[in-house]
Amino acid sequence: MGEAQLLTPLVSDDPDQSGHAARVTALALRLAEAVGADPRRIEAIRLGAPLHDIGKLALDPQILHKPGPLAPDELDQIRSHPERGVQMLNGDETLHDALTCVLHHHERWDGCGYPHGLAGEAIPVEARILAVADAYDAMTSDRPYRPAMSHAEAIRELERCAGTQFDPALAEVFLSIAR
Repeated sequence: MGEAQLLTPLVSDDPDQSGHAARVTALALRLAEAVGADPRRIEAIRLGAPLHDIGKLALDPQILHKPGPLAPDELDQIRSHPERGVQMLNGDETLHDALTCVLHHHERWDGCGYPHGLAGEAIPVEARILAVADAYDAMTSDRPYRPAMSHAEAIRELERCAGTQFDPALAEVFLSIAR
């Protein structure tokens, strides 16, 4: 059994995270197909999206479930989860292409994301697709620090952040699907 098969049940131990991973995967695959993504990129999403937050397993659960604002050191820990995820999955050759989803799903179109501050098309397209799907699901799900937004509120936020946080062309296609 490959390392990814061993790690997948660990992510599923948290019902909130396993549901999030499944929803994000479905949304990302739908967006990838809608934009005519290359089959290799779709496969990277199919493998990487369910594991995109696996690095959170290495974080303190109290930080992950903290109901209030994070201190700077806590925020640094949260921002380490993409790189930690890649470290956890790096030995499984079947996941090589999927690692871009895990590593870059918090990069931003404007370059203000993490972990590397990539901008625009320097961000792999599968990670840009995943970023839109991940953000929509995060906004429309209850979090320890805030209640879920409505679908309409999340749509407005995606519209507002297209071209800064999100690839504007991908956000536009996602919005047309979501409406």
